[in-house]
Amino acid sequence: MTNMGRVVWWNGQLVPESEARISIYDSALMFGDMVFEMTRSFNKVQFKLREHLERLYASIKMVRIPLTMTMDEMERAVYETIEANDPIFAPDDEHRVMIDVSRGLLSIYANNVVGVSKGPNVIIADFPLRWTVASMGPLFDKGINAVITSQRALPAYLSDPKIKNRSRLHYLMANIEASSHEGDNNWALLLDVDGFIAEGTGDNFFIVKDEVLITPEGRNILRGISRAYVMNELATKLGLRYVEKNIEAYDVITADEAFMTGTPFCMIPVTSLNGTPIGDGRVGRITTSLLDAWSANVGVDIVGQIKTWDLAGQAASDGPSPYSFKKKR
Repeated sequence: MTNMGRVVWWNGQLVPESEARISIYDSALMFGDMVFEMTRSFNKVQFKLREHLERLYASIKMVRIPLTMTMDEMERAVYETIEANDPIFAPDDEHRVMIDVSRGLLSIYANNVVGVSKGPNVIIADFPLRWTVASMGPLFDKGINAVITSQRALPAYLSDPKIKNRSRLHYLMANIEASSHEGDNNWALLLDVDGFIAEGTGDNFFIVKDEVLITPEGRNILRGISRAYVMNELATKLGLRYVEKNIEAYDVITADEAFMTGTPFCMIPVTSLNGTPIGDGRVGRITTSLLDAWSANVGVDIVGQIKTWDLAGQAASDGPSPYSFKKKR
């Protein structure tokens, strides 16, 4: 598959990926004024697309972007984009859909910039999921080390994290800080302003204690689609109780096991916090059971699929990704 072949839904038309651009005068560039969602498929069937769209439209409403496109129209546009790209995807690829909605040109430029459409921009991209997760295979066996960073999560009274937006400099700074720690597979874990565990930089956090799932309250976090799925569907299926409450670092260290949830990888075991083992320092039984149940529900061996992509090879990069930063030597 070549980059020349993929197309992007851009304000009502499908254009080559290389031509999908917004103006330098767009509010997204000036203020990070853009909301977004990213989805994935299993066996090329979109997972929880409607839930992602409902959260997207809640974000649009909260930041008051005057979008006239309905949720049903957005859903049709997503499927149109997938259908156009699917023939050039490899048979074992999954669709990773990225939907960006910006406010558009700031008013001082709107009547003075030639050749740029006015009003909100809707951009729907579709690319292989393996780009995001191809290097994660080994993490399902040994887990990650969560690193509590000095960078705090933004509280809802300053900038509500329940709005999924592109103003994410604090995530970036936390990731850079986590990458400076000794060892490999360090993922940032942010505290809220009161010192309680909040979330990762694009993922939600759980601990398991006495076979009860415990996750931070939804006040100062992005309330993840995967987080809700684990609590409301998988935990119920396995007869597990879950609780949303404040968690301190002490609770993590004394927990039996821990994991992160996120759309691309579903669940990643967390086996240590700041280098201190959680439980026995190995992937937990309940974490494995939840992942197995997820795989059974969607008809895909989630871990096996990611490991296959890892074995297929992925070009290494020295640049940052949402989950990995290169430590300077």
